[in-house]
Amino acid sequence: MKIYNTLSGRKEDFVPQSDTVKMYVCGVTPYAPSHLGHAMSYIVFDTIRRYLEFRGYKVKYVQNFTDIDDKIIARANESGIPTHDLAQGFIEQYFANMDTLNIKRADIYPKATEEIPEMIEVIEGLIQKGHAYEVGGDVYFRVQSDPDYGKLSHRTLDGMMAGARVEIGKAKEHPLDFTLWKAAKPGEPQWHSPWGPGRPGWHIECSAMSLKYLGETLDIHGGGQDLIFPHHENEIAQSESFTGIKPFVRHWLHNGLLQLGEEKMSKSTGKLVTISEALAKYSPDALRLWVLSSHYRSPITYSDENLTATEKGIERLRNTNNLDIKESSAITVESQTYKERFIEAMDDDFGTPQAVATLFDLAREINRGNDEGLHIGEALKTFRELAGVLGLTLKEVEERHRVDVTIPVPIGSILAEGIEPEIITNNGIDKDKVNALVKKREESRKAKQWQLADEIRDKLKELGITLEDTPQGTVWRYKKP
Repeated sequence: MKIYNTLSGRKEDFVPQSDTVKMYVCGVTPYAPSHLGHAMSYIVFDTIRRYLEFRGYKVKYVQNFTDIDDKIIARANESGIPTHDLAQGFIEQYFANMDTLNIKRADIYPKATEEIPEMIEVIEGLIQKGHAYEVGGDVYFRVQSDPDYGKLSHRTLDGMMAGARVEIGKAKEHPLDFTLWKAAKPGEPQWHSPWGPGRPGWHIECSAMSLKYLGETLDIHGGGQDLIFPHHENEIAQSESFTGIKPFVRHWLHNGLLQLGEEKMSKSTGKLVTISEALAKYSPDALRLWVLSSHYRSPITYSDENLTATEKGIERLRNTNNLDIKESSAITVESQTYKERFIEAMDDDFGTPQAVATLFDLAREINRGNDEGLHIGEALKTFRELAGVLGLTLKEVEERHRVDVTIPVPIGSILAEGIEPEIITNNGIDKDKVNALVKKREESRKAKQWQLADEIRDKLKELGITLEDTPQGTVWRYKKP
């Protein structure tokens, strides 16, 4: 088996340290609903994990949650709820979406807020070894202490400085020194540390978690290509500086990015299609097949046309899976060749496009054999086995799936905004109040505050006011209850 290693820039023989593959994949920051870009990455690494298990390896799979950072704090303050409650709501939605997409659960899901002591231990070790320093309650990693810094992204410090927009902090020794620990700001969540109250930086959490749960050297570390620099670059620097052991990771795997038009799909820009929105239109199998029909290192572009075509492809595979068998001959449909083709494709850097093509070819052969009354039992067994490696269930979908996050927004805060029985007066409907609430619901939907939007709709419905969302906007009608 050969896989492409971002660090070396070439395909290499995959030789794990033991029969158990230690695999770490960077998880989400749960401050908003997960989008199809997340689904793409986790479908890719779920398929890689499934294939490794198919090839006889055990896989210990760890995936983190960054459940505290600037965006979570800002969103929680906007919503008037604790950061923990906000993050937990989106984590629960994430699990529901992943389960629907038939993505196997990781063995361990560490959360940043639950691993603070381990992060502090690593930071202390880096300070003792001269790789980090403290200034005013902040702790920074000293990039110039690591002669290999930049090896993953194939950059030099001078090159990074020339092409980067770096805010030079007065406290830093070097503009590219990155934060390991942030001093507390008023009103923010904080933890005790040797440098005063504060919270960890983003990069340190993955090093601390992977060291704790997988040891000093990982077999596979995965994530999107947008994480190569600075996140994974910084992980290497701090991990190898702390342990003194190289390599921190034997094989770095990075999936291509999902495009929406000309731009990367991203929560921060708002250019996205959420997983829930996609599942309301397409089957989980179609979404998986759409992702796996491209090589994992290639970018893909979202379009309804592509997914509609993929849905038809899934229907063909589903029909094969549900064949009304017409066997009348002792002649068996040959399937071993297809299995060997599938393995050859996947052994070459997880070549899912060729593996998918092989699955369709096998389906065609099974249908031909069935029409001729040949024995297809073994071929169907192989077909289902290979479909399972790709995570396809081939089950009928009775209804589309939409999973919305549940965030505890106090009903009192909504009532204070104007949802009052006085909307209905002796003189009829107060149209201005209704229009104001419809506008607030639209703003809530744009901000992905689904519970708030739904509570406004439900309360209006109790009062006899129904809402209809149209391409031109939301239309409301009143019928006396």
